[in-house]
Amino acid sequence: MKKILGTAMAMTVGAMALTTATVSHAADSVNVAFFLEWATPNQIAKVEKAYDEAMGVDVNWTDFKTGTAMTEAMLAGDIDIAYSQGLSPFVTAIQQGHPLKMVAVAMEYPANNCYIKNGLGIDASNASELEGKTVAVPLNTMADFAFRSYMNHFKVDISTLEIVDQEPADGAKSLADGNVDMACIFGGNSSKAAAEVGTAIMTDAQKVDAGIGSFDVISVTEDFATKNPDLLRTFLEVTHEANADWSGSSAQLAKVAKDAGMSVKDTKDQMDTFIFLSPDEQNEKYFGVNGVGVSAAESLGLVFKKAGAWNVDQKIAKVITGEFLN
Repeated sequence: MKKILGTAMAMTVGAMALTTATVSHAADSVNVAFFLEWATPNQIAKVEKAYDEAMGVDVNWTDFKTGTAMTEAMLAGDIDIAYSQGLSPFVTAIQQGHPLKMVAVAMEYPANNCYIKNGLGIDASNASELEGKTVAVPLNTMADFAFRSYMNHFKVDISTLEIVDQEPADGAKSLADGNVDMACIFGGNSSKAAAEVGTAIMTDAQKVDAGIGSFDVISVTEDFATKNPDLLRTFLEVTHEANADWSGSSAQLAKVAKDAGMSVKDTKDQMDTFIFLSPDEQNEKYFGVNGVGVSAAESLGLVFKKAGAWNVDQKIAKVITGEFLN
């Protein structure tokens, strides 16, 4: 992290020359949300305290089970930055008028899997037979969006399904216990457990052919972004440098696996499906009026729109910004 640390030192020297009124480092510490079982290169920077050194503050990391739980913690003032939050919980929050911003893309990846219980005789060729079945889904997450995308693709009437709101680990257990017929899952260990008793409704290749994919975002509270723009930019810089430094070496995999709570093999298998974009690639593809970020969020807004929610089409672009990537 030499480049980032050098930048941070220059910023510190510059700040010492400013009056107290103009110093932008208003925060004494930064609280960041992340997922266990979701292996990413920046976990090396997390473990090695590169974020703390570059940002000049204590960076506290808290793991969450779902993106909706991340949102709740942000709204409660307990979390400033959510790393790799699903687009679905982010959109659900801003639909309801909550002050959050999407400032970067954490990674692209195949849509989360929905596993059909082995022995039911149901797969992609006869998916309509899922109608009337029970499905475990962590609602308002990217697994939920994937589930709805699959059902739409296979023309399965969702209204006929009994949908149980369960976190991935609970959904995998329910599938194993025979309490549900299908479970939609994210997370390495939970996915592995579900795959032992069920089969994914679509392969990754089939998802690509069907145009079903996912990406996670880096979101922040509006208050944090407004008061601490330099801290936010440095957080993103450290993240991007960690991505750029990733080679998939044995040492790197071991360090990430330990922090993610996964085996090295499962970590490698999971990370092989992830694509980490540079700041320029993110700006070009995801941000701006015609960016994927806005169009995907608008699509999600239609899926998850609730009575009384504000107009996604007119307002969503205001909370999706690539300005902190520059």
